[in-house]
Amino acid sequence: MRYFPLFLDLAGKPVLLVGGGEVAARKYSLLGEAGAVVTVVSPALGEELANAARAGKLTHRAREFSGADIEGAWLIVAATNDRAVNAAVAAAANAARIPCNVVDDRELSSFIMPAIIDRSPVQIAVSTGGTSPVLARLIRERLETLLDGSLGTLAAFADRWRDRVQARFPDLGARRRFFSWMLGGPVAASLRAGRTEKAEELARRALDASNAAPQGHVVLVGAGPVNAGLMTLQGLRALQEADIIVHDRLVSPEVLELARRDAARFDVGKFVGGGGATQDEINKLLVEHAQRGEYVVRLKGGDSFVFGRGGEEIDVLRRHGVSFEVIPGITAAIAAGAYSGVALTDRRHAQAVRFLTGNSAEQLAQFDFSDLAAGRETLAFYMSVGRLSALRDKLLASGVASGTPVAFIENASRAEQRVIVSSVEHLQRDAVTNQLKAPSMLIIGQVAASAAELHWFGRETIAAG
Repeated sequence: MRYFPLFLDLAGKPVLLVGGGEVAARKYSLLGEAGAVVTVVSPALGEELANAARAGKLTHRAREFSGADIEGAWLIVAATNDRAVNAAVAAAANAARIPCNVVDDRELSSFIMPAIIDRSPVQIAVSTGGTSPVLARLIRERLETLLDGSLGTLAAFADRWRDRVQARFPDLGARRRFFSWMLGGPVAASLRAGRTEKAEELARRALDASNAAPQGHVVLVGAGPVNAGLMTLQGLRALQEADIIVHDRLVSPEVLELARRDAARFDVGKFVGGGGATQDEINKLLVEHAQRGEYVVRLKGGDSFVFGRGGEEIDVLRRHGVSFEVIPGITAAIAAGAYSGVALTDRRHAQAVRFLTGNSAEQLAQFDFSDLAAGRETLAFYMSVGRLSALRDKLLASGVASGTPVAFIENASRAEQRVIVSSVEHLQRDAVTNQLKAPSMLIIGQVAASAAELHWFGRETIAAG
């Protein structure tokens, strides 16, 4: 290990910065955020440093560097475009045993600056030992996606509670288990939601309980159209924290591969015509595991609140006193439109889009399609493959023109995606001819015709109808 990782407290400490250009300005920004008292030595200053000098935020010595400038400095940064000047700064600093960084010059530096992930008070520094700053930046960017923005708030919260937790749990193991719950369960969820008072109440209640057994937490996560690349960052973080994953049939293996390896998994998927767990059984499963103190992810295809029974599930959780949060996903209609080239609200053809489900005759009987007949609307049907004949008859009876375009998108956004363009009159015939299978979205309206030309993903569009 050539470089020893170290975090310096520079608040109120004198730091020398040699150079006045853009590179020096970037270093000044970091030093200023750390609370350093910065002196800049440079014949001239760029706009950013000049503004800081005028505001009294730094001291400017308008001249060339001299060896005397290092006196009293705790840290030195050389950021000029003249290697001879940088070398002189480094030599003076080394002679005085003051840490010195020469920007982009590992050989002249006694320390190097890492790529930084800042969730103050949490900070993560990434270094490649100066061998590849670009790689350090790429690693930092990858880590940024995994770390929630509330991490700093969570760390500060834990710090405020440290003394009370230590007093409540003299045993180190018990203390660690409590902090693990605090940092990954309902307290953390409340802080992410901006509910600090709720987080305080949960922590206080857990400490005051006779057995201090913390309760678990349930997260409803929308998996989107089960294309792993379309998972949200928050959904990914939840999967990687989960103790228990309760998932639907349509959640793909690729999405489940993103989850924590040792999480227990329950497939509760329902099938058309019956099969799978009932909703009551799913509700019971969520409540039981949360009450055992586990972090439960309820993983659904699409979005939990769009024909996903998410509202029913959080109502059950609330009635049982189980904390929860909801992470939305990309609903199937949005994904199907985007991946088939159908703009659902193309202003040339539609002023509104309506999401419907057509899996029963009773539902179809309730719909009014007058806006579609007038050419002002797009319809996006979920779960309608088994009712296409009844849907066609209802559309025609409502005055919708028989030639109105429709588009079927099967397995939207996945490698096996198929798009079939038809018409209202022939939608049932063309679905049967092409052996259409669930999961499929049906888009009806003038915008659907664009799939014949604007599709860009998967196999060629089948123009039927």
